[in-house]
Amino acid sequence: MILAALAPLIAVLGLLVMLRLPAAVAMPFSLLVTALVSVVIWRVPVIQVLAAAAEGTVIAASIVWIVFGAIFLLKVLTAGGAMTVIRDGFTRIAPDPRAQIIVIAWLFGAFLEGAAGFGTPAAITAPLLVALRFKPMAAVVLALIADSSPVSFGAIGTPVAIGLAQGLEEDGQVDAAIAADGDQSLETMLEAVAVQAAMIDLFVGSLIPLIMILIFTRFFDVRQSWKAGLAAWKFALAAGFAYTLPALGVAAMLGPELPALIGALCGLAIMVPIARKGWLLPDGGLRPTLEHGALVAFPMSLKRAWSPYLLLAVMLVVTRIEILPFKSWLNKVSIQWNGIFGTEISVSVAPFYLPGAMFVVIAVLTLRMHRMNLAQVRTSLNEAARIVGTSAMALGAAVPMVRIFIQSGVNDAGLRSMPMELASFAAGGVGTKWPLVAPLLGALGSFLSGSATFSNMTFALLQTQAAEQVGMPTVLVLAGQMLGANAGNMVSVLNVVAAAAVVGLIREEGTIIRFTFLPMLIYALASGTIIFALMLAS
Repeated sequence: MILAALAPLIAVLGLLVMLRLPAAVAMPFSLLVTALVSVVIWRVPVIQVLAAAAEGTVIAASIVWIVFGAIFLLKVLTAGGAMTVIRDGFTRIAPDPRAQIIVIAWLFGAFLEGAAGFGTPAAITAPLLVALRFKPMAAVVLALIADSSPVSFGAIGTPVAIGLAQGLEEDGQVDAAIAADGDQSLETMLEAVAVQAAMIDLFVGSLIPLIMILIFTRFFDVRQSWKAGLAAWKFALAAGFAYTLPALGVAAMLGPELPALIGALCGLAIMVPIARKGWLLPDGGLRPTLEHGALVAFPMSLKRAWSPYLLLAVMLVVTRIEILPFKSWLNKVSIQWNGIFGTEISVSVAPFYLPGAMFVVIAVLTLRMHRMNLAQVRTSLNEAARIVGTSAMALGAAVPMVRIFIQSGVNDAGLRSMPMELASFAAGGVGTKWPLVAPLLGALGSFLSGSATFSNMTFALLQTQAAEQVGMPTVLVLAGQMLGANAGNMVSVLNVVAAAAVVGLIREEGTIIRFTFLPMLIYALASGTIIFALMLAS
C-alpha cells in the first residue's frame, strides 16, 4: 500500500524532474496515475474521485485568476515603460546584483508574503528581477527560494491562526495531546509554537539570502563562481538577521499575525540604505554581465513608475486586516459548491478577495495613471491571455491530482488518505528520530498542496500524536511542521508553474525544481537537526 501511495509522487518527480517533461504534459499523466491508484488500489468510489477532481478544478481556476492578474499588471507596466524606469532607478540605488536579489526577492518578497501570501511574492518579485536584467530562470528560482522563511507568518499569520488551529482539532475538539500539555489554551500554545519556530529560523532562515546569492553566482552569472557569492557574505547575513530578528521580536510580543510584515519593513529600512552606500559589499561590486538591449528613455519619474506596486502593497495589506471592513466586504461575494456530486467535499472561492482581483484593479488604474493607448492595452491583454493559457493546462491537471490524493480517505479499503498513510508509516519507522523527519513531512504537505496553511492543517494532528509517542514536546514538533512547510514552498509544483508563467518561462518547471530542491532539503534538515538537539537538551 505504501508503494501505491507513493505512485503519484513518483509520477510527478519522475516525469517533471527526471525526464524533464513540461508540466503541461507531466501533470495530466500524473493525474491519470493518481486517479487509477485511488480507484483500483485504494478503492475510492469513482464519485469521490470525480468530486475531488471538480474541487481541484475550481481551486485551479482561482490560481489561474491570480496568475492572469499578475501577468496583466506586468505587461501593462512593461508596455508603459514603468519597468524600465524601475530597473534604471534600482540600478542606481543598488547596482550590485547580489544586493538587488536580496532586497527585492528576500525583503520585499517577505513583505508581500506577510501581506498576502498564496504565491503573491514570486508573482511580483520574479518579474521585477527580470526587469533588472536577470535571466527568467534565475528570477523564478531565486524568488521561490526567498519565499520560504517568511511563509511561517504569511497572509497575516494564516498558517498559524488557521492552518495549525484547525489542524489540531479532531471532531470539533482540541487534540488530547494539546490538552495534556499543561493548562494553556490553544491560542497560548499556538503563540508559543510561533515563537519557537521564529527562534529556530533565526539560525536557519537567516542563511537563505547567502544561499540565494551563492546559487546566483555559481549557476546564473557568467563567472560561475562560488567565490563571488561568498564575497558578499556580510551583506547576506546582515539581510538575513535584519528580517529574522525583528520577526522573532514581533512573534514574541504581538503574536503570529505580523512578524513577516513588520520584519520585512524593518529589514528594508535597514538594508536599503546599506545597499545604497555599498556597505558590507565587496569593493568594486559585482556588475551584471548578461547582454541586454539598449535602454529606452521614458518620460516618467521613479515615484510614478513604482506607484502601481506601492498601491498594490497598500491594497493587499488593508484588505487582510481583520479590524477593517474591507476583508468582510470582499468575502461576501463567494462562489460555493457544497456537497459536490453528493459527497462531503465542498469548495468555496471569493474571487474579489484573491490577489488576482487586486492585480487587475491596479493594472486598470495604471492604464490611466500612465496614459496608455488602446493598442498597448490590447497587447498587454493578449500577451497575458497567451501565457495564462499555457499554464492553465498544467494547473488544471496538477490541482485535481493533489485533491484526489488528499481526499482518498473516503474508501472501501479501510485506509486513511494516501498522505496520512505515508506520514503514519514514516512516524512508525523512525521512532525517536522523529524530530529529524517532522520538517520533511511539513515540506511534503506544501509540495503537494502549494500552501503552508494546508500543510499545517493536514499534518498538525499527526505531528502531535507522533510527538506524544516519542515523548517529544508538542511545541517543538509543531515548530518543525511550520518550518518544513516553509521549505516545501520552494518546490511546490503549483507555485513553480505559477511563478514560471508570470515571466513567460514555459516548459521548464522540472529544471526549476532541480535548482530549488537542494535549498529546500537544507532548510528542512537544518531545522530538524536543531529541533533534535533541543529535544535532547530538554
